[in-house]
Amino acid sequence: MIENAFGLDWLARLLSIAEQLLLGYCFTLLVRPFLERQKKVRRVWAAYSTAMILLYAINCFPGSSTAVSIGVLAALLVMCCLDRRNYAQKIFLAVTFFSINWLACAITEILYDNLYGYATRTAYMLAHPNLYAPLYVVMCIVHMMLLIPIMLTALWCILKVYVYKSVNMTKKELCMLLAPLMMGIQGFEVIHYYRNFYIIKTGKNMNIYDARALVYYMMSIVVIVVMIGLYQSIKANQEETLRSKLLATQLESIRYHIGQVELLYENIRGIKHDMTNHLLTLERLYAGNKPQEAKTYSASLKKALSTASGEIRSGNPVTDVILQEWKSVTEKKGVLFESDFYYPSETAINAFDISVILNNALQNAVENVSQKGLVSIRSYHRNQAYMIEICNSFSGSLQWDVESGLPMTTKDKADEHGYGLSNIRRVAAKYMGDIVAEIRDETFCLSVLLMMDKDYD
Repeated sequence: MIENAFGLDWLARLLSIAEQLLLGYCFTLLVRPFLERQKKVRRVWAAYSTAMILLYAINCFPGSSTAVSIGVLAALLVMCCLDRRNYAQKIFLAVTFFSINWLACAITEILYDNLYGYATRTAYMLAHPNLYAPLYVVMCIVHMMLLIPIMLTALWCILKVYVYKSVNMTKKELCMLLAPLMMGIQGFEVIHYYRNFYIIKTGKNMNIYDARALVYYMMSIVVIVVMIGLYQSIKANQEETLRSKLLATQLESIRYHIGQVELLYENIRGIKHDMTNHLLTLERLYAGNKPQEAKTYSASLKKALSTASGEIRSGNPVTDVILQEWKSVTEKKGVLFESDFYYPSETAINAFDISVILNNALQNAVENVSQKGLVSIRSYHRNQAYMIEICNSFSGSLQWDVESGLPMTTKDKADEHGYGLSNIRRVAAKYMGDIVAEIRDETFCLSVLLMMDKDYD
């Protein structure tokens, strides 16, 4: 009999460990979208599960808040070591899981206590006291079957509303999101204290009180999800505002470039108007046997023509000005600039969209090019596919966003995160294409694919 009870006790412990392993899996489901690789997710699960199993092995009351805190802290440390981006977001994820786990356990405990109390008070159990140990094992399974679905449902709701996975979270935003989490935990502490006080004082359970507590815990989870949704809505509005500002800036840039083109044409018309006079001057110099003066005058005229017409000819005056402007910027930085870009004539791809691609891509290239390096741009087409490739020398390291497959920003301002590349991708999507970023032999290359076989609005 004693051996049988001892065996059931160990079975109950194994079931509890299995429950913690499932909770560790739930934790990985929450953090999976925010980590770079699948292997890192497994390490987070291993860290959480190992911590909880060790706590069970030393009999450290793993169901307590302290034990759960240790498990979450272990997972958080592993996340921070594996992925050194956005610590605020990782803290938010860890605390969110901890709070949801806490509230879900509170809901489960109320249901569990009432079910267990009802089962032990039945006439059959009162007549067979030897069945209490097996009943405890069965109730451990019931506890697991109640807790895990509650956890999965709550985490699923959070992941549905938390869509901006790669956004940098500020300290103020972290505090705003932690507020409902802490309120839920504090409410649990108050309710739990008064519930235990009532049971000790009266010797009776509070069914109505438990029902109210159950509603409070459920509403706490709902409030947490709603607050995360509101936070995401705020971030969406901020992103839309920023995109509108960027679009306005790009429109202004296009207007500037068009103005430069008009100035270019004006200079060309002026030189053309004076060409007859220039030719007459050269004829007189040669007729007067002044070859050196004629040579000097010819060189000056050639320089004026070169300045007026521009050094880069891509097949479109707007893209000519853009490329010439970025060439000047690179030369001031001591960086070489090579262009083999040609505007796709006789297609539905308009100059404004091409300008958005060129400005954003070349800006990123110039900002990140290594010292005395090279910035190059080329384009080519195969059948109906038109490809633009912008490359720059690069000697550093990049962190890649899992969701987009693009490098994350290295700028200090979080507001500027990834919008240049996202604007390029949006233009590419308009023409049924996409963008690819990669590093080849210390060279960062951005490839933009556009399709030319259709008319686009």
